[in-house]
Amino acid sequence: MRKPVIGIAPDFNPGAGKGGSESEATLFIRNRYVTAVEAAGGIPVILPVITERAFISAILDRLDGLVLTGSGPDIDPRRYGERKRFPFKVMSPERTDSEIALVTEARRRDLPVLGICGGMQLMNVALGGTLVQDIDRQVPRALPHRMTGPATEVHHPVTVEPSSRLHDVLGRSTVRVNSSHHQAVKAVPRALAVSAVAPDGVIEALEDRSRRFFIGVQWHPEYLYQRHRAHRALFEALVAAARGSRRAARRTS
Repeated sequence: MRKPVIGIAPDFNPGAGKGGSESEATLFIRNRYVTAVEAAGGIPVILPVITERAFISAILDRLDGLVLTGSGPDIDPRRYGERKRFPFKVMSPERTDSEIALVTEARRRDLPVLGICGGMQLMNVALGGTLVQDIDRQVPRALPHRMTGPATEVHHPVTVEPSSRLHDVLGRSTVRVNSSHHQAVKAVPRALAVSAVAPDGVIEALEDRSRRFFIGVQWHPEYLYQRHRAHRALFEALVAAARGSRRAARRTS
């Protein structure tokens, strides 16, 4: 059986100077995303940053699933109708446009999608949601969501919604996670449902239950999959759904 091809959206540095410099623009990614997909039985492919709709469509024609990574700067608040209230680095317009185009088209096709940390936040914004721009300043009595220990260690528990697709994947109602973020999901669009929360109320997972696999998590399972069965199950479930996507594509071709 042919292994499903999983596209991984990388971080992007547009280069120095106004609008960036094509010769200096750089794609980069932690290899943990690649090895997690490979260990789950998928073929990982690092994607370009590209905004032309025809090219986005052509890329997705060749993929069976998509991972939105959580690395890099934050989404520009103007993308969800707010002014920037605190100092933080914003994601380049090129990467933002590319990932929004990828995830909206992947959802339209019912292509399996896993969003990780900032990837989950982008899924939320792409479908009309908003973000907490700084947890420490905007969430009373918040946990320290920027852990100081190694990302390979778990930091705090999250409660998983019993009726959620995420619960089916993890096989449990609570799971301990790592944590490395200062922003969080605020308003959730109608297309998405909250599937996990931290003890302080911060949203830790989202999903679209109208799709076969469209899940975002706020933590970083790519650091935990080797030692923790529940976090490995996220990548395995993505790859399993992607295998189904390939079979469905063959039946309709």
